[in-house]
Amino acid sequence: MATIVFEQEQVEQGNERPAWQTQAWWEPRLVVVTLVAILSSLALERLEAPAALILIVNVISYIAGGIFGAKTAIESLLQRRIDVDMLMILAALGAALVDQWHEGAILLFLFSLSNVLQDYAIGRSRQAIRSLLKLYPSEAKVKRNGTVEVIKVNLIKVGDLILIEPGERIPVDGMVKAGRSAVDQSPITGESMPVEKSVGDKVFAGTLNQQGMLDVEALQPASDTVLARIIKMVEEAQDSKAPTERFLERFEQIYATLIIAAVALFIVIPPALGWVDFTHNFYRAMVLMTVASPCALVISTPASFISAIAAGARSGVLFKGGAYLEGLALIKAVAFDKTGTLTLGKPAVTDIVPCSEITEEEFLRIAASVESRSEHPLAKAVTNAAQSRGIKLEDVTDFEAIPGRGVQAILNRQVVQIGSPQYLLQNGDFPAKLTEARHRLEDEGKTVMLVQQSGKWIGLIALADQLRPEAKTIIDTLHGLGIKVAMLTGDNPKVAQHIAQQVGVDQVHAGLMPEDKVTVVKQIERTTGAVAMVGDGVNDAPALATASIGIAMGAAGTDVALETADLVLMGDRLELIPYAIGLSKKARRVVWQNISFAIGVIILLIISAFVVNLPLPLGVLGHEGSTVIVVLNGLITLLILPEIRRRRAKPTTA
Repeated sequence: MATIVFEQEQVEQGNERPAWQTQAWWEPRLVVVTLVAILSSLALERLEAPAALILIVNVISYIAGGIFGAKTAIESLLQRRIDVDMLMILAALGAALVDQWHEGAILLFLFSLSNVLQDYAIGRSRQAIRSLLKLYPSEAKVKRNGTVEVIKVNLIKVGDLILIEPGERIPVDGMVKAGRSAVDQSPITGESMPVEKSVGDKVFAGTLNQQGMLDVEALQPASDTVLARIIKMVEEAQDSKAPTERFLERFEQIYATLIIAAVALFIVIPPALGWVDFTHNFYRAMVLMTVASPCALVISTPASFISAIAAGARSGVLFKGGAYLEGLALIKAVAFDKTGTLTLGKPAVTDIVPCSEITEEEFLRIAASVESRSEHPLAKAVTNAAQSRGIKLEDVTDFEAIPGRGVQAILNRQVVQIGSPQYLLQNGDFPAKLTEARHRLEDEGKTVMLVQQSGKWIGLIALADQLRPEAKTIIDTLHGLGIKVAMLTGDNPKVAQHIAQQVGVDQVHAGLMPEDKVTVVKQIERTTGAVAMVGDGVNDAPALATASIGIAMGAAGTDVALETADLVLMGDRLELIPYAIGLSKKARRVVWQNISFAIGVIILLIISAFVVNLPLPLGVLGHEGSTVIVVLNGLITLLILPEIRRRRAKPTTA
């Protein structure tokens, strides 16, 4: 699927294949036809109907039950491969050759019924992804040229103003330009509670507006929203295979070939030596071919991993393939980028130190009034600090920004200058009290700005990037899992050490360029083992690609980081990292449960075929039953039960 818009346009233009032309539509119906034909054949035999009529009904049961299996077997043969379908078709044809039509038909019926049940179970997992498509509204109200138009979502352009009424889903990623409301973001970020949105806040496609009206400016076309990327990444993930799955597929080819060779020898050698009659031995060989088929073994891995990928997507973790799902369970260390990952990536005022002649509130009013004219992130942090305290700002004149140094303006006929120590300390002696505070704050890794009014020092402001509130808890959780934690940053060592002390990482690597992060990741892999790298920026992309598993922050992450990473955390929720590791380990456990169970059933059925003359219908029942069980085990354990628990735990709002 190239984009969500393309899929919507196909539906609108009627280019999709009709349902009745698909195998998914025919297969369950042919299973019913097969069963009816088997029962009809048995009834006709009891009624002593003509042999030709009974033969016709038997042939119908074979065609209905084996057409898709034969199709798959032929396609595999054309690719010079032998698979499970080939074993089943040969066993059914062998039963017909010894005039055991009913048992051969029952084999095909149970085999095709098993495929239908597998498709249903795996379809439940895939439906967890396809249900995301329902989050897209088909139309939106757009304000253009002073009028409101109702247009298709795929016609929305960047910059369009979209009117969102209560109860409507937001059609594209955008920014609120007017209005205030609470928005249910759970489909995208996994947040259980609605999030308040007002002017300047970003909103995501597929989220649900609740009680208020919103005017939203489109920041992305419908084809490039967070939701579209989620769908695309998870669809691609379902087609990507884990190492265990690839191994079992190779094993299937060798194993199926050996089974056919062994059965061929079993058909020929015992009768040739006079040990058994040919008909009885041939029937036993067909039973052996059926029960030795590795169907449950082969399906056990993809069924479980697809269920896990779907469960992860519902919770906000987007695995880009089964290989990464499996690989995450093996990591021994996690390396975090600092800015935007362990921290919020936005500076905030941490300390305000005014001179004794002025109050803290008055000092902040002066500084914030001047900084309100600047677009610099540090200036915005000062303004936000004043507004959060309810301080009313004043108008300034003759504002001037001096790049890399600071700003100045006239406030109440007095010149106010705000800037770095390197710039402003040229303007005269600095008070001892402020000098002591400046050195202390800089030692803590904070950025210090000095403030002068009419040539007189009035104080200083310290700012720092803010640690994510959950960061320390997440790192403690990783330590509890036996995983080492490192922090990689391009920031200076003082800032890095200050953050590291707060969160408790095991290793700190500061002052790194992008290529240095790659070197550090390789070094950690050599000394500790498989490493997961967590980052959000362009400068993290090389390290994300180098690490055993690359993890990108979904909301804050750049496009390059999102494309490079192996899995994405929606909503920038660090708590999803331990969840993802737990999910991957659980998926591996389920896979090996299924593999062990499938091998055990195959061995038991093969022994029964020789020791107790296991009849073909019971052999088929055991074989197909084990296949359905391993699929359901993955589906129920990894997707259905966690989803039930998640819904029960989700708080309800009035």
